Amino acid sequence: MKTGQHLPQTTSSTGAVGAHATIVDLAEWGAGTHGANASHNEGAAEDAALTSPDQIRIKARAFAEPLLFAQQFDTGEDALTHADGVALILQNIGASPSLQAASYLVYAAEYLNHPDEVITRSFGPDAAGLVAYTLKLVRIQRSARDALGDEADGPLRAEQVERIRKMLLAFSRDLRVVLLRLASRMQTLRYYAETKHPCPRALARESLQVFAPLANRLGIWQIKWEMEDLAFRFLMPDVYKSIARSLHDKRLERERHVEQVRQELANALQAMGLDAEVQGRPKHLYSIWKKMQGKNLPIERVFDIQALRVIVDDVPACYAALSRAHELWRPLPEEFDDYIAKPKANGYQSLHTVVLDEDGRPIEIQIRTHAMHEHADSGVAAHWAYKEAGRKGYGGAAMAAGDFERRVAEARQTVLRQLLAWERDLAAADEAEGGQAGQGLFDDRIYVFTPGGEIIDLPTGATPVDFAYTLHTNLGHRCRGAKVDGAMVPLNTALHSGQTIEIVSVKEGGPSLDWLNTELGYLKSQRARAKVRAWFNALAQQATIARGREAVEKLLQREGKTAIKLEDLAEQLGFKTADALFDVVGKDEYSLRNIEQLLRPSEPAPDPDQYIAQRLAKGDAGAVGNSRGVLVVGMDSLLTQLARCCKPAPPDAIGGYVTRGKGVAVHRLDCSNFRQMAAKQAERVIPVTWGKQAADGKSHYAVDVLVDAHDRPGLLRDVCDVLAQGKTHVLAMNSQTQRDRATITLTVQTDDTAKLNAVLGKVSQLSGVLRAKRK
Repeated sequence: MKTGQHLPQTTSSTGAVGAHATIVDLAEWGAGTHGANASHNEGAAEDAALTSPDQIRIKARAFAEPLLFAQQFDTGEDALTHADGVALILQNIGASPSLQAASYLVYAAEYLNHPDEVITRSFGPDAAGLVAYTLKLVRIQRSARDALGDEADGPLRAEQVERIRKMLLAFSRDLRVVLLRLASRMQTLRYYAETKHPCPRALARESLQVFAPLANRLGIWQIKWEMEDLAFRFLMPDVYKSIARSLHDKRLERERHVEQVRQELANALQAMGLDAEVQGRPKHLYSIWKKMQGKNLPIERVFDIQALRVIVDDVPACYAALSRAHELWRPLPEEFDDYIAKPKANGYQSLHTVVLDEDGRPIEIQIRTHAMHEHADSGVAAHWAYKEAGRKGYGGAAMAAGDFERRVAEARQTVLRQLLAWERDLAAADEAEGGQAGQGLFDDRIYVFTPGGEIIDLPTGATPVDFAYTLHTNLGHRCRGAKVDGAMVPLNTALHSGQTIEIVSVKEGGPSLDWLNTELGYLKSQRARAKVRAWFNALAQQATIARGREAVEKLLQREGKTAIKLEDLAEQLGFKTADALFDVVGKDEYSLRNIEQLLRPSEPAPDPDQYIAQRLAKGDAGAVGNSRGVLVVGMDSLLTQLARCCKPAPPDAIGGYVTRGKGVAVHRLDCSNFRQMAAKQAERVIPVTWGKQAADGKSHYAVDVLVDAHDRPGLLRDVCDVLAQGKTHVLAMNSQTQRDRATITLTVQTDDTAKLNAVLGKVSQLSGVLRAKRK
C-alpha cells in the first residue's frame, strides 16, 4: 500500500460518528507533535516534506503497516483494519492529524523491541509519551475489565464505576489518551456488530458503564449514543430487538420527521416575533429503554421518542411559545407539566407538554429560558446528573441538595470546554517552560487494585500500610508485609496507579510506633495516621484506667468500703462510668480526698479558726494534752487528729497543721503532704509533741507497712508469723503479685514505732523479702 493512499472507509450498522460532534477544537490538540526529529530511514528532504499535519498521519500508517500486517487482536480484529477505523473515528470528531497518527503508533509499539526509542527517533518525544501512557492505560483497563466477570448481569456499584472513570483520566497526561481509548472501544464494538460475532459481556458492560458515561462527560455525544446502543444490543439482544420492532419508523425517517416539525414550530414562533432556538432529535434505543425502565412505562407511553426543545429569552416567552405549539398541534392535557411555576426539588425548571401531529404521532416539547437551559440541559452539570441518575433519578426520587451540588461541581470540572481550555493551558505552559507541562486532573490521587480486582482510591505517595487501613482498620493494625504485583516490598514503598497490592498480615497484633515517624515514610494518608494514633492512645488510656482502678480499690479497702459497687460510686461522684472515674484518677486529675469525703462525710463542728487565732494572739503558755496523747504548744482544749496520709505514732517526730473546720492535723515531719502545706501556708504550722499518755504505752496507733519480696509459697504466712511473734496486731492486709514480685500492704496496730521497726527488721530477714518498711 502506498503511503499517500486514503484511509479505508469503514461502515457500521449504527452509522459513523457525525462530524457535528462538539469537540471540533480537537484540531488544536497534539500540536506539539512535530516531524522535525523524524529520521526513520528517510533523507532530510523527505523528512521536511512529512512535517505537514496530513503527512504525519500518512507517515505513521506507512510505519505501522508492515508491523501490523496479518496481526490479529484477542478480539479477532485485524490489527491494521482496527487502527484504520480508530483513525477514521478520530478524524470524524475533529481530532488533529497527529492524534490520528498515534492510533497507528499505539498498536505498532507492541511489536517493537524498544518502542520508546524508535518512536521518539521517528516521530518525536510527544508521540512516544502518548503511546507509552496509552499502553499503560490499556493494561490497567484490561485488569479492571477482568474483575467485572463475563457472566455478571448486575450493574457496577456507582462508587466503583466512578473510580474507574477517574482512573482513566488520572492516567492521561493529556486527554488524547482517553480519546484514543474511546475511539478504539467504539471500533471494537462496530467490529462485533458487523461480523455478528458474540461480544464478551464484560467488554459490553464496561463499554456501557464506563466508556459511554466518560464520553458523555467529555461532551462527545455521538460516541456516547452509538456506544450505548451497541452495548445495549449485545447485553440484552431480545429487549433491543423488541424496542426496535416497536418503533414503526426507521431512525432516518424519525430524524426527518423531527426536523420537519422542528422547522414548522420555529417558523411559527418567528412569525409571532419570538426569538427562539428550536432543537430536535429522536431518542436512541438505549435512552428509550432507560426511560421505560425508570418510569415503568410501555413503549407506547414513552412520548419523547421524538422530542423538541425550545429555548427563549424569558418566562413570558415560554408561555407564549407553549400557546403557539398548542395552536399548531393537538395537546394531551394529562401530559402537561409546569415546572416553572412549581420547580422540581433539585431546582429544575421547564414547561413539558405532549402534542399529537397530523398523523397522530406523539411529540414531547420542552420549553425553557436560556438560564434554565444552562442549569438543566446544556451539557453542564445538571445534564450529566440527569443522564447518569439511573433508575432512581428517572423514578423521581429527590436528590439531597448537598449531593446534587457536589455532583454539579464535579461535572462542571469535566465539561468538554473546560477540559479543552485546560489542555490549551498545558500546551502553553509546556511551550513556555521548555517541555515541562502540568499534570492531569487527578494527580493528587492514585488508583490501585486489590487481588480481587477492586479499585482503591489513595493519595499520591500512599504506601501498602495506607492501602491496608483503607480496606479495614483491623487489617491495617495487623499488617506486617505487602506484595506489589506479586513481589514483596518494604512497607514504606510508594505505590503507583495500576499496581495490584496484597497485604500479608498476622492473626493478632497492633501497629508499630515507627509508622507515626514521618521521616520513615510509612504513612501518607492522614486518615490512616489517625487510626494508628488512636490505637496507641487507647493503649495509654487502658494503662491509665488500670492505675486509677488500683488507687480507688486501695482507698476502699482502707476505708472498709469494699462492698460498694464501683459503678455506683462513679455515679455518685458525677461520672458516667467507673472507667471515666479511673481515667481521671489515673491521670492525677481527680483527688482521692473527694472519694474519702463521700465515704465518710465529716460531722458538723464549729470552725476553730477564730478560736485558734485568738489563742495565738493572747500568747497563752503551756501545753495541754488530748485524748490522742498529743500536746499542742500554747493551746488547750484543742481538737487534734492524726493525719491519715502518714499515720504518725510515738516516737515519730511530728508537726501540727491548722486545718479548716477539723482542728489540728498531726503529721510526721517527713510527710510529703505536710512539707507542701507548710511551704504554702507556714502560718498554719504549729509545734506539737507526744504527751505522757502516748509515752506510757497504753495508746495504740494504726500504721501502714509495706513488704516487697520475691513471690514464693508460704510468703504471706511467714510474714504474719513474724508479726504475731512481735505482738503486732494486723488490722488490714492487701497482697498483689506481678510476675515474680509480690507486694504486701498491711495496716498494723502499735504503741511504739521503735518496737515496730524491730519487728520489721525480722521480716526483712525472711527468705525472698527485699524490704519491709513503713509507708
